[in-house]
Amino acid sequence: MDKLQSFVSEQLKTELPAFNVGDTVVVHNKIKEGTKERIQLFEGLVIAKKNGGIAESFTVRHVAYGVGVEKTFPIHSPNVVNVVVTRRGKVRRAKLFYVRDRVGKATKVKELL
Repeated sequence: MDKLQSFVSEQLKTELPAFNVGDTVVVHNKIKEGTKERIQLFEGLVIAKKNGGIAESFTVRHVAYGVGVEKTFPIHSPNVVNVVVTRRGKVRRAKLFYVRDRVGKATKVKELL
């Protein structure tokens, strides 16, 4: 068990981005296509944060061409290069799954001032 703990502690990122559920973020995700590597941006609303430790992840949602797209990113993944907060949201829930059923302006989250 000691080897497992040491391996996990090596993989953990030391500087974690500070964001919460309800924030609008831009996730810089590393994409590998064959031999090439590039960084793809995914901007949207954080609707959930999950777990702790090495398995910690967050879900980001945005609407592209009228279709809702959700992606779940592991926080400690080496493919998640950076998470930039563009807007702080004021919410009263830990999970914002109700946003999936809303359309248009009803999906807006109040900004935290």
